[in-house]
Amino acid sequence: MIEPHPSGGYIFDELVVGMTAEKRVTVTEERIGQFAEASDDFNPLHMDTAFAARTAYRGRIAHGLLSASFGSAVVGTILPGAGAIYLGQTLNFYRPVRIGDVVVARVTVAALDEAAARVVLRCEAYVGDDLVMDGDATVRVPRRRRPRHGADG
Repeated sequence: MIEPHPSGGYIFDELVVGMTAEKRVTVTEERIGQFAEASDDFNPLHMDTAFAARTAYRGRIAHGLLSASFGSAVVGTILPGAGAIYLGQTLNFYRPVRIGDVVVARVTVAALDEAAARVVLRCEAYVGDDLVMDGDATVRVPRRRRPRHGADG
């Protein structure tokens, strides 16, 4: 498991297939509400206990894209980190995520395209031992760091 780079992000030449990073996030009522506000997705399956109780899920579930956003947080803050630009993402959902679940979002470098400075990242999310979501992200990564400018810079 790697840690965030001291600069905030890894450049292309520092990445190696197999590098992995993860983030643990607890799904809360507040997070679901904030995600609904941000996305404008107020599906009663996510928001209404009585409605959700009458569905096949027998209760409220978190937005699938909320769980996917935890993977995005890994990409943007740890691996590759600051400077990574999303170009595409595939997603597959296997199990619902519920309030109180701890989601472990794991991102692994799967392939490197030197010519385009693109990286394919395998993205997975688990609740306990259960895979709840997976997919592949393609991101562009900087080839070099920009110099930091000081106050007189």
